[in-house]
Amino acid sequence: MSNLLDYVKKELTADVKHPKFKAGDTITVSYKIKEGEKERIQQFSGVVIQRKNERATASFTVRKISNGVGVERIFPLSSPFIDKIELNKIGIVRRAKIFYIRELTGKAARIREKIQNNKDKK
Repeated sequence: MSNLLDYVKKELTADVKHPKFKAGDTITVSYKIKEGEKERIQQFSGVVIQRKNERATASFTVRKISNGVGVERIFPLSSPFIDKIELNKIGIVRRAKIFYIRELTGKAARIREKIQNNKDKK
């Protein structure tokens, strides 16, 4: 029975090509917004604080600070309104869900960045 459910989920989900990211990474999500008959793209940039579920029901939460106020937004990963996702920084965290960052402010809220070695830069 579970094999049948897995098959149906796999067939019904659209293959969406997004970069691989996890909690602690800084990303920019370009999201399509419809206002009346017009459509525009809004960018939401922040730190991923969690990823949930798999395939069709997968979602992720992005947090940013806007005018001194923390703003969180939940995006379904397979949403047709997501235009693209850009991976800006790869963060080093030890947890899959970093809710503790909500209580931190200033320098304490920083996430260590993974430094990538590029052999082309010499």
